[in-house]
Amino acid sequence: MHGAHETGSARLVVLGSAGLAGGFILIGAEVHADADAATVESVLEQLAQSGDAALVLLETHLAHADGYWLNRLRNEGGRIVITELPPLPAPQDYAPAVDAVVRAVLGPDALK
Repeated sequence: MHGAHETGSARLVVLGSAGLAGGFILIGAEVHADADAATVESVLEQLAQSGDAALVLLETHLAHADGYWLNRLRNEGGRIVITELPPLPAPQDYAPAVDAVVRAVLGPDALK
């Protein structure tokens, strides 16, 4: 872990490739570079048990992994917010999960 920093009582935690996560060190994020799904689960479990509020940014491939803590914290909502970062080499391929919900509610042309 590099650049551990707390802003008030909230933590900014970034898990992803070294290239993507590296820039977040500059703003004081807790960075877990080149993390895998097991690292995500370990970090999320620690956050859940710490009682800290946190914004967790996961690179796309990690955000789509299936894990107990990832699923639990996404479904609970509240003090730990998990969101997805687009992949560094292919940002044009990124489509946030909310896009599908918006299209389902407002129609297929809603985001054009």
